[in-house]
Amino acid sequence: MSADSGLGALREEIDAIDGELLALLARRRGAVERVAAHKKAHGLPVYHPSREEDLITDRRARALAAGLPPDCVEDVFRRLLRESRVQQGRETARHAVRPGARVLLVGGDGAMGRCLRRWFEDAGYEARVLDRGDWPRARTLAAGCDAAIVSVPIDRTESVVAQVSGVLPPECVLADITSVKAGPVRAMLAAHAGPVLGLHPMFGPTTHTLDKQIVVAVEGRAPERCSWLLEQLAAWGAVVMPATAEEHDEAMAVVQALRHFATFAFGQFLERRRVDLRRTLDFSSPIYRLELAMVGRLFAQDPDLYAEIIFATAERRALLAEYAASLHANLPMVEAGDREAFHREFMRIAEWFGPFGDQAIRESTYLIDKLVERF
Repeated sequence: MSADSGLGALREEIDAIDGELLALLARRRGAVERVAAHKKAHGLPVYHPSREEDLITDRRARALAAGLPPDCVEDVFRRLLRESRVQQGRETARHAVRPGARVLLVGGDGAMGRCLRRWFEDAGYEARVLDRGDWPRARTLAAGCDAAIVSVPIDRTESVVAQVSGVLPPECVLADITSVKAGPVRAMLAAHAGPVLGLHPMFGPTTHTLDKQIVVAVEGRAPERCSWLLEQLAAWGAVVMPATAEEHDEAMAVVQALRHFATFAFGQFLERRRVDLRRTLDFSSPIYRLELAMVGRLFAQDPDLYAEIIFATAERRALLAEYAASLHANLPMVEAGDREAFHREFMRIAEWFGPFGDQAIRESTYLIDKLVERF
């Protein structure tokens, strides 16, 4: 037998095994469809964290016993689990936790308003839109509504809350989805005597699945009457994260305002230096490509949206001023080329990060490996 014919036979064997794998994947997909139907019928959430982690642990152990690389097997099963959740999410998206409920989307013609409308309507809810040109019909649109969700810019939220509260039924849940919570929740409690709920979806309007997307929930009033909204989000696959308004706003000042401003400042510096971005990518490490992608992503979007987030409150602006001052404080070290000072500061900060450093290495390595595979 020639070398080529022998290789051909081995390739045919691999092709046959691949066919068996595809048949098994199709069989698995069928089982997932039955799971999705069961969850939909019983109102169960799509995402079950402990079940997934137990499954991954088991599959890694089996891989090791079979002489297979556990990391590779984990990658395969995490991708399968992701696809399963998305598949189940499409099915449960058509399930209403509170059938027949009517939802008023205030600012429903905006990007997030349209996104929410799609999700509610796909689940069978009656979704009504109240936008700028609809205020003469506000009372009619609000009549009989079970929930009103305010989706307008941060600087208009409190005034819109005051305006819409006068036409809402007493038992209607009043909620907002801004990225600031203390002010809007206070405004809703003051304006509306019924149930109040602060929400902050940690995703944008282009999201096509709520799989593992975080929605922060701030209790306002009558949480038992707001629970169906949170259960609906969970049924769509979202992870609902309870928080107080104060801890949410403190965290968002860092998670959103500071992070976006730092990204803006990096992009601003690159532009002022007229850096040849494409040429830098020729020499780039995967981590630089990832960082530059996040900078480019910011500048490919709506500046008004980011200005709204970054400068939303006096507390956020004070934090950004503190950040700018901290950069300036490093100037003497940079001008002197003081390596010893840099080393001392580096080790002090590394100690503060503690065990998170190891976690960050693992997570960033995973992202870098995926980026290398992609490009």
